[in-house]
Amino acid sequence: MGFFKDFKSFLMKGDIVNLATAVVIGGAFSKIVNSMVNDVIMPVIGVLTGGTDFTKKFVALDGNAYENLKAAKEAGAAVITYGNLIQVTINFIVVGLFVFMFLKAYEKSKKKEEEKPTAPAGPSDNDLLKEIRDLLQDKK
Repeated sequence: MGFFKDFKSFLMKGDIVNLATAVVIGGAFSKIVNSMVNDVIMPVIGVLTGGTDFTKKFVALDGNAYENLKAAKEAGAAVITYGNLIQVTINFIVVGLFVFMFLKAYEKSKKKEEEKPTAPAGPSDNDLLKEIRDLLQDKK
């Protein structure tokens, strides 16, 4: 019984709950970024490069020419799919840009919170103790 209690306590720690929340949000954020790359950015790049689909770019290492990537794989040829590298690199840049923009906005909102005026600080504990001491000495 102690094992399950300890396990429940472990799972309910703030750090674990925060980590789980971050993983779920990260997964959803990843889908947004992938859609942005695949559905918005890559088509624009495709138009700029004359309709090139980078995910279909490859080099067959056996020296033969193949009509497409599928044909090369069916023939059992070793291929370098450099187009996938280009796609993933663009994805990385977009993720980095989104995270950068998010953190900039977050930092900006934190600065606004810090700029709010605070109530003037009262006397310190040490000052209050000195006042009490002085008042007690005056009573003597």
